[in-house]
Amino acid sequence: MYFFKYQSPLGEIAISANDHGINALAFQRGSAPLAEPKEIKENKKLFNKITAQLDEYFAGKRKSFDLPLAPEGTPFRQQVWQALLEIPFGETRSYGWLAQHINNPKAVRAVGGANGANPIALIIPCHRVIGSNSKLTGYAGGVEFKAALLAHENATFIQE
Repeated sequence: MYFFKYQSPLGEIAISANDHGINALAFQRGSAPLAEPKEIKENKKLFNKITAQLDEYFAGKRKSFDLPLAPEGTPFRQQVWQALLEIPFGETRSYGWLAQHINNPKAVRAVGGANGANPIALIIPCHRVIGSNSKLTGYAGGVEFKAALLAHENATFIQE
Protein backbone atom coordinates (compact mmCIF):
# COMPACT_ATOMS: atom_id res chain seq x y z
CA MET A 1 0.00 0.00 0.00
CA TYR A 2 1.28 3.42 -0.97
CA PHE A 3 0.07 6.48 0.89
CA PHE A 4 0.71 10.18 0.41
CA LYS A 5 -0.68 13.49 1.68
CA TYR A 6 -0.99 16.46 -0.65
CA GLN A 7 -1.58 20.03 0.48
CA SER A 8 -4.18 21.53 -1.88
CA PRO A 9 -5.60 25.07 -1.83
CA LEU A 10 -8.73 23.48 -0.28
CA GLY A 11 -6.86 21.62 2.44
CA GLU A 12 -5.04 18.36 2.86
CA ILE A 13 -5.81 15.50 0.48
CA ALA A 14 -4.82 11.92 1.30
CA ILE A 15 -4.12 9.51 -1.54
CA SER A 16 -3.57 5.78 -1.41
CA ALA A 17 -2.54 3.46 -4.20
CA ASN A 18 -1.65 -0.13 -4.88
CA ASP A 19 0.51 -1.63 -7.62
CA HIS A 20 -2.33 -1.07 -10.15
CA GLY A 21 -2.96 2.62 -9.44
CA ILE A 22 -4.78 5.05 -7.16
CA ASN A 23 -7.46 3.35 -5.08
CA ALA A 24 -8.50 6.24 -2.84
CA LEU A 25 -8.34 10.03 -2.66
CA ALA A 26 -10.10 12.03 0.03
CA PHE A 27 -10.20 15.56 1.42
CA GLN A 28 -9.06 15.04 5.00
CA ARG A 29 -11.40 17.73 6.40
CA GLY A 30 -14.41 16.05 4.80
CA SER A 31 -16.73 13.46 6.28
CA ALA A 32 -14.70 10.50 5.01
CA PRO A 33 -10.98 11.12 5.62
CA LEU A 34 -8.49 8.37 4.80
CA ALA A 35 -6.74 6.72 7.70
CA GLU A 36 -3.00 6.39 7.30
CA PRO A 37 -2.11 2.70 6.98
CA LYS A 38 0.33 1.13 9.44
CA GLU A 39 2.65 -0.07 6.69
CA ILE A 40 3.47 2.34 3.88
CA LYS A 41 5.71 1.75 0.89
CA GLU A 42 7.14 4.61 -1.13
CA ASN A 43 6.42 5.16 -4.79
CA LYS A 44 7.98 8.53 -5.56
CA LYS A 45 7.47 8.20 -9.32
CA LEU A 46 3.69 7.69 -8.95
CA PHE A 47 3.25 10.38 -6.32
CA ASN A 48 5.39 12.88 -8.23
CA LYS A 49 3.07 12.35 -11.22
CA ILE A 50 -0.03 12.74 -9.04
CA THR A 51 1.35 15.85 -7.35
CA ALA A 52 2.27 17.43 -10.69
CA GLN A 53 -1.20 16.83 -12.10
CA LEU A 54 -2.96 18.09 -8.95
CA ASP A 55 -0.75 21.21 -8.99
CA GLU A 56 -1.72 21.80 -12.64
CA TYR A 57 -5.43 21.25 -11.88
CA PHE A 58 -5.46 23.73 -9.00
CA ALA A 59 -3.43 26.22 -11.09
CA GLY A 60 -6.12 26.03 -13.78
CA LYS A 61 -3.80 24.39 -16.29
CA ARG A 62 -5.27 20.85 -16.29
CA LYS A 63 -8.82 19.85 -17.16
CA SER A 64 -8.49 16.06 -16.91
CA PHE A 65 -6.19 13.60 -15.21
CA ASP A 66 -4.02 10.96 -16.81
CA LEU A 67 -3.30 8.68 -13.88
CA PRO A 68 -3.64 4.93 -13.29
CA LEU A 69 -6.83 4.27 -11.31
CA ALA A 70 -7.73 1.16 -9.33
CA PRO A 71 -10.99 1.83 -7.46
CA GLU A 72 -12.51 -1.19 -5.77
CA GLY A 73 -16.25 -1.72 -6.07
CA THR A 74 -19.07 -3.76 -7.54
CA PRO A 75 -19.48 -3.95 -11.32
CA PHE A 76 -22.41 -1.48 -11.06
CA ARG A 77 -20.32 1.03 -9.10
CA GLN A 78 -17.43 0.58 -11.55
CA GLN A 79 -19.85 1.37 -14.39
CA VAL A 80 -21.05 4.56 -12.66
CA TRP A 81 -17.50 5.67 -11.85
CA GLN A 82 -16.47 5.11 -15.47
CA ALA A 83 -19.40 7.28 -16.59
CA LEU A 84 -18.29 10.03 -14.16
CA LEU A 85 -14.97 10.20 -16.00
CA GLU A 86 -16.89 11.25 -19.11
CA ILE A 87 -18.30 14.44 -17.54
CA PRO A 88 -16.15 17.25 -18.94
CA PHE A 89 -14.31 19.80 -16.83
CA GLY A 90 -16.54 22.79 -16.09
CA GLU A 91 -19.78 20.92 -16.75
CA THR A 92 -22.28 19.25 -14.48
CA ARG A 93 -24.76 16.42 -14.90
CA SER A 94 -27.72 15.18 -12.88
CA TYR A 95 -28.18 11.78 -11.29
CA GLY A 96 -30.92 11.16 -13.86
CA TRP A 97 -28.49 11.88 -16.69
CA LEU A 98 -25.98 9.50 -15.15
CA ALA A 99 -28.60 6.72 -14.88
CA GLN A 100 -29.61 7.28 -18.51
CA HIS A 101 -25.96 7.34 -19.57
CA ILE A 102 -25.36 3.86 -18.17
CA ASN A 103 -28.58 2.63 -19.83
CA ASN A 104 -30.36 2.10 -16.52
CA PRO A 105 -32.82 5.04 -16.26
CA LYS A 106 -34.68 3.60 -13.26
CA ALA A 107 -31.51 3.33 -11.19
CA VAL A 108 -31.30 7.00 -10.19
CA ARG A 109 -31.11 6.22 -6.45
CA ALA A 110 -28.57 3.45 -6.97
CA VAL A 111 -26.52 5.80 -9.16
CA GLY A 112 -26.60 8.33 -6.32
CA GLY A 113 -25.33 5.67 -3.93
CA ALA A 114 -22.54 4.67 -6.27
CA ASN A 115 -21.63 8.32 -6.81
CA GLY A 116 -21.45 8.83 -3.05
CA ALA A 117 -19.28 5.72 -2.67
CA ASN A 118 -16.70 6.95 -5.19
CA PRO A 119 -13.37 6.26 -3.46
CA ILE A 120 -11.31 8.57 -5.71
CA ALA A 121 -12.78 12.03 -5.23
CA LEU A 122 -11.76 14.84 -7.59
CA ILE A 123 -9.99 12.59 -10.12
CA ILE A 124 -13.18 10.59 -10.69
CA PRO A 125 -15.26 13.78 -10.73
CA CYS A 126 -18.30 12.92 -8.59
CA HIS A 127 -18.38 16.61 -7.63
CA ARG A 128 -19.76 17.32 -11.12
CA VAL A 129 -23.04 15.54 -10.32
CA ILE A 130 -25.71 17.86 -8.96
CA GLY A 131 -29.48 17.81 -8.58
CA SER A 132 -31.70 18.07 -11.66
CA ASN A 133 -32.66 21.54 -10.36
CA SER A 134 -28.95 22.59 -10.59
CA LYS A 135 -28.66 22.67 -6.78
CA LEU A 136 -25.74 21.13 -4.97
CA THR A 137 -26.24 17.77 -3.32
CA GLY A 138 -24.04 16.01 -0.78
CA TYR A 139 -20.33 15.42 -1.16
CA ALA A 140 -18.01 13.35 1.04
CA GLY A 141 -15.54 16.24 1.10
CA GLY A 142 -18.37 18.54 2.20
CA VAL A 143 -20.74 20.65 0.12
CA GLU A 144 -18.43 23.65 0.54
CA PHE A 145 -15.64 21.66 -1.16
CA LYS A 146 -18.02 20.66 -3.95
CA ALA A 147 -18.96 24.31 -4.48
CA ALA A 148 -15.29 25.34 -4.43
CA LEU A 149 -14.34 22.67 -6.98
CA LEU A 150 -17.24 23.59 -9.29
CA ALA A 151 -16.43 27.30 -8.95
CA HIS A 152 -12.78 26.52 -9.75
CA GLU A 153 -14.02 24.81 -12.94
CA ASN A 154 -16.41 27.71 -13.73
CA ALA A 155 -19.35 25.27 -13.71
CA THR A 156 -22.92 26.49 -13.43
CA PHE A 157 -24.81 25.50 -10.27
CA ILE A 158 -27.16 26.95 -7.66
CA GLN A 159 -25.78 27.31 -4.15
CA GLU A 160 -28.26 27.83 -1.33
